[in-house]
Amino acid sequence: MGPGGTPQQGPTSSRTGLLRAAILPLKHFYGIKMQVQGSEHLNTKEPCVIVCNHQASLDLMGMVEVIPDRCVPIAKKELMYMGTVGWACWLSGIIFINRHKREDAIDVISQTARTIRRENLRVWIFPEGTRNQDKSMLPFKRGAFHLAVQAQVPIFPIVISPYWDFFSSKDKKFTSGTCTIRILPKVDTEGLSPKDVPELTETVRRAMADAFAEMSANHCGDQCAEQPPLSCSTGAGAGGRTGSLQQEDTAGTSN
Repeated sequence: MGPGGTPQQGPTSSRTGLLRAAILPLKHFYGIKMQVQGSEHLNTKEPCVIVCNHQASLDLMGMVEVIPDRCVPIAKKELMYMGTVGWACWLSGIIFINRHKREDAIDVISQTARTIRRENLRVWIFPEGTRNQDKSMLPFKRGAFHLAVQAQVPIFPIVISPYWDFFSSKDKKFTSGTCTIRILPKVDTEGLSPKDVPELTETVRRAMADAFAEMSANHCGDQCAEQPPLSCSTGAGAGGRTGSLQQEDTAGTSN
């Protein structure tokens, strides 16, 4: 799939590799370490929908750390204009949506639902729909869950621990640090219908919120900044390089 949900030619696994190649080096550039828990849950070759919490554009690094082959993220259209990263995202086959046009978002979901089984795809969505650095998750938009139910494919929830100790756009703080990515057991949707989507959405959100709360408590005890915060307004060092990461975010889908 390409911009606007239109089909894009070429092996999906190769495009996923391109996305990894474009973004993974940033992990080393910014000094971010990733710890993955529950990777066995995502050891699957079946089509599925992956949902993940969304705190900042740093989530792209977490995403490519665990993204499976033949996985296509759904992101807001503005991500296309993030320079080199945006170009790599377009080449890798990311499905872009216009969040301000609900009908367009619904159409993308419908097209993807028809394609996901036929092409054996995995789809990655941030159901909060916008960046959120609060201590709890925002209400989930239902697009990802409508997609999973329409396609009758399982949902894999993924939770990324908070970045509070080393990153804050509000406080203009960015140092090196470590975050944890936890992959939760899959949630089956076989036999569910659209009327089940609200309960399904809340069930998955509750499981992810509980995991996030637990990870936040552990994170506060385990992590401490060993370097003084670097100002994002400076022109040198990691802090001076955060502008492009903070300008845009990936997106969920409409209700």
